[in-house]
Amino acid sequence: ALADGEREDWAWASEAAARDVAEGRAEQAVVCCWTGTGAAIAANKLPGVRAALCGDAQTAEGARRWNDANVLALSLRTVSDALLDEILDAWFGARASDEPEDRANVEHLGEIAGTRARPSV
Repeated sequence: ALADGEREDWAWASEAAARDVAEGRAEQAVVCCWTGTGAAIAANKLPGVRAALCGDAQTAEGARRWNDANVLALSLRTVSDALLDEILDAWFGARASDEPEDRANVEHLGEIAGTRARPSV
């Protein structure tokens, strides 16, 4: 996501990864910083991005399923290697729900932001 010469700080790196999702160059992205909160905030500034800060596999799976989250935010402080494997397996193994109520909620997120939510492929 980062081009040569771009800043590598968490805010810039998270923006670059989220921009790839927002502009359709990537379906999903993973961003991180010490707490994960800043990375999620930065990613969520991009239209159509639904970044979720996930600290466990169940939250990651639910974020993909019910929220159609397309950017996974992680804490470098709290996520161990073993937990990271569980979270990534859950995230990439889950699919967005096609239930009408769930889709309506995701669409409403786009309405709140003033953009049309980009659904997962």
